[in-house]
Amino acid sequence: MKYSVKEIFLTVQGEGGQTGRPAVFLRFAGCNLWSGREQDRAAAVCNFCDTDFIGMDGPGGGRFETPEALAAAVAAMWPGGGRPLVVCTGGEPLLQLDARLIDALHTAGFDIAVETNGTLAAPAGIDWITVSPKGKAPVVQRSGDELKLVYPQPGLDPVDYLGWDFKRFSLQPMDGPGMMENAQAAFEYCIAHPQWTLSLQTHKWIGAP
Repeated sequence: MKYSVKEIFLTVQGEGGQTGRPAVFLRFAGCNLWSGREQDRAAAVCNFCDTDFIGMDGPGGGRFETPEALAAAVAAMWPGGGRPLVVCTGGEPLLQLDARLIDALHTAGFDIAVETNGTLAAPAGIDWITVSPKGKAPVVQRSGDELKLVYPQPGLDPVDYLGWDFKRFSLQPMDGPGMMENAQAAFEYCIAHPQWTLSLQTHKWIGAP
């Protein structure tokens, strides 16, 4: 399999259960819930995405012919020391993340995290699975380390997810013009329902990628 990658960069995980941990972000091109084109946003299943995942023109991006080549590009970003972490994201990373790439990244010494919309089943071997349901898209990946719900979303009620098999349930305020109101609503929900923790996009506070 060849891999289409938008960008690869070193930063810290800015949200969710691993907030603050240094990581190489591996952003795959493409998504199954939105084309990435603004003219298609209004009709998309997920119409609030704030990420550019079109093409392969970002830093470190390109088409990689083998899993070993892509793992080597990820490893080249890590400065040494600590516990290397790669966060596979998109778009939708499970369109491309497969068993051979998981093996290659583990061989390179990385813990592997994935941020997925949950519409595709995750392959075995991923060390940290975050599922973030989007709109009316059916979720098949109902187990993992973290269920992270962007809040509020019309028609999605946090209570509907508590029976799923996750170690952590996080509410993340919807970004955009109503962000402060959404953050207050998420805060109040977590206080009233302490099964949920509040996830904030801390990387945006400091201008990190």
